[in-house]
Amino acid sequence: MGKLMEIKKVMVIGAGQMGGGIAQVCAQAGYEVYLNDIQEESFQKGLAVITKNLMRNVEKERITEEEKDAVLNRITKSLTLEDAKNVDIVIEAAVENMDIKRKIFSELDQIAPAHTILATNTSSLPITEIAEATTRPEKVIGMHFMNPVPVMKLVEIIRGLATADDVYEAVENMTTQLSKVPVEVNDFPGFVANRVLMPMINEAVYTLYEGVATKEAIDEVMKLGMNHPMGPLQLADFIGLDTCLYIMETLHEGFGDSKYRPCPLLRKYVKAGWLGKKSGRGFYEYN
Repeated sequence: MGKLMEIKKVMVIGAGQMGGGIAQVCAQAGYEVYLNDIQEESFQKGLAVITKNLMRNVEKERITEEEKDAVLNRITKSLTLEDAKNVDIVIEAAVENMDIKRKIFSELDQIAPAHTILATNTSSLPITEIAEATTRPEKVIGMHFMNPVPVMKLVEIIRGLATADDVYEAVENMTTQLSKVPVEVNDFPGFVANRVLMPMINEAVYTLYEGVATKEAIDEVMKLGMNHPMGPLQLADFIGLDTCLYIMETLHEGFGDSKYRPCPLLRKYVKAGWLGKKSGRGFYEYN
């Protein structure tokens, strides 16, 4: 067992909700971070959210004004993947689309130094298939952060078929440095979090679809009976019904088992553009 790979510089791809959160926790933990997005405007939007989060921490006296500035100073704008040549790990948080991810990983493979670890924050796509787009599958790994990233403690660390042990250890160590809890998971559809969560949500949608109970009643049962902080239908609205449907389809396709069949009502809502909180209406209405 050699010495642990040193991770000092990080590149996060995608300045959206997940990417911005990942960049924030990395910068807070003392890493130098390149926050990459295709558009200047997306980067600025992501940076504004990070700044707002840090301001809130200053107001609550969790950090000082100086600490906030130091964190922001560790974040560098990146509008090109070429910046990957300067980093020890890349964490990709672009859209959940296999073709896009494979294209990004194939480009990163050309740009990044040989020692650089290529990680993906996918919530359900096979790590092994993403890794296959590179010449370094042993250095490809999943780091599935939970939303909202600054708050949630869990990181599912997913080993692809070829992921090397020292790569896993380096990422596990980094996760701990981020004050998160790493959990080791093997590369199967949905990993653990979504494989258990999404069928529960889908089943809740079926109980609504079949008229077993009202949406309020279903959520109340899970909140009071199972101590869930939020009912499954409300949670689905927060996640986005399109995302829930996409993950159910990934599970259904990956396992070929009818128990993962998405509820027709879920499909109907997505086709209607009722995507949950972000579109103003899902199972519930949001103003």
